[in-house]
Amino acid sequence: MRLRARWDTMVRMEQDGPTYRDYARWAAQSADQVARDCQTDVFHGSGPGGQGVNTSDSAVRMTHVPSGVAVVSRESRSQFRNRQLCVRKLHAIFQNRSVAPAKRRPTRPGRAARQRRLDSKHARSRTKQLRGRVEGE
Repeated sequence: MRLRARWDTMVRMEQDGPTYRDYARWAAQSADQVARDCQTDVFHGSGPGGQGVNTSDSAVRMTHVPSGVAVVSRESRSQFRNRQLCVRKLHAIFQNRSVAPAKRRPTRPGRAARQRRLDSKHARSRTKQLRGRVEGE
């Protein structure tokens, strides 16, 4: 059991986090499935609101365990409503991150860029030539 856990962490470290395909899979899940994969914490909300804020644990922090994404909602005085808002926020994040990256096409430098590079090299070469020893001394 212990070896398996260590192997899982090694595999996770090689991957450098979830890919856009993983986020697309999570974005396609229903709200119940996403909530099932989350760790939920409740706490007192901060800011204005008086006694209702200070006495009730209505603020919600949800951490999606497979992806490591955490969101907080304290907009409503209802804990149930804040849980729904957290799941919506997670879906929005998954949607944004599920877009495939654009393919990079390597480009050749233009004629002017090549000429600037050559001019810079010639100027540097002249500077270094002046550092040499003077003949005849």
